[in-house]
Amino acid sequence: MDIRIVLNGKKAGLERVRAAIYKARERGRVDVRVTWEADDVRRLVREAGAEGCGRLVAGGGDGTVNEVVDAILDLPSTERPEVAILPLGTANDFATGCAIPADPLSALDLAQSGRARSVDCARANEYRFINVASGGFGAKVTSGTPVALKNFLGGGAYTLFGMVQALNFIPYHGEMRIPGETLQNDVIVGAVCNGRQAGGGQQLAPNALIDDGLLDVVLLFHFPPEALGQVVSQITDPEASGDYVKRFKVPWAEWESDVETPINLDGEPIRTKNVRFEVLPGAIKLVVPEDCPVTASGP
Repeated sequence: MDIRIVLNGKKAGLERVRAAIYKARERGRVDVRVTWEADDVRRLVREAGAEGCGRLVAGGGDGTVNEVVDAILDLPSTERPEVAILPLGTANDFATGCAIPADPLSALDLAQSGRARSVDCARANEYRFINVASGGFGAKVTSGTPVALKNFLGGGAYTLFGMVQALNFIPYHGEMRIPGETLQNDVIVGAVCNGRQAGGGQQLAPNALIDDGLLDVVLLFHFPPEALGQVVSQITDPEASGDYVKRFKVPWAEWESDVETPINLDGEPIRTKNVRFEVLPGAIKLVVPEDCPVTASGP
């Protein structure tokens, strides 16, 4: 199948990327559009839609994938190209969760020959995302944080919920509303997931599916030090939903707080006191492997 790559300009000079594109051209037409400045992705996606491009490849990291998908959602449904991914970021959390190959040539082979499936996206107020919206609360994980909790939080680098310190942190007090239930509590970290992982491979919602019409919500409430063992047990069990770790599968969720909460949408930060998350069922067609683990028809 003919494809058009929207390639992050920072990756355009990589020899492995150029070699993969040249090789892919032996199998079919491969056009390349390189980004240079802000809003290039949106302009290039609009051009692709207007020109009848059937399949667009997001060449970059999670941020590039988010930009491409967000721009496609602005197009009329009849003009939306299918989406494939050429993972070129540091983490590539969404692509990795979908089992899209990290090798550029293999990823382009999938982009050219793979089947596109209808998958969900999500919205946070006026913003859209395809992978994870996470609340980042606090500073770096300290050396005194227990190892199991460090692993959950990302080891002190770019954590799964931003830069987080679970202990010795003043949490955000607010209200989380989901269908049929309202929770008022002090929240340390929280995530609303369409995909399964963020923060460089941290599995936030191991059972999430990108085509089930639902979002996986994970909340970690403030807990006393003596409850750490219970918390770690609940964190490491993807089925657990206890006193301090709550998990839900819902079509929408709302968070309201008296103070602005920092939220990260596929790497893009926002701050808000009130946010409504909603799933956008079957919003785009995404090329994934036949054995994609995050689709209902996966393994």
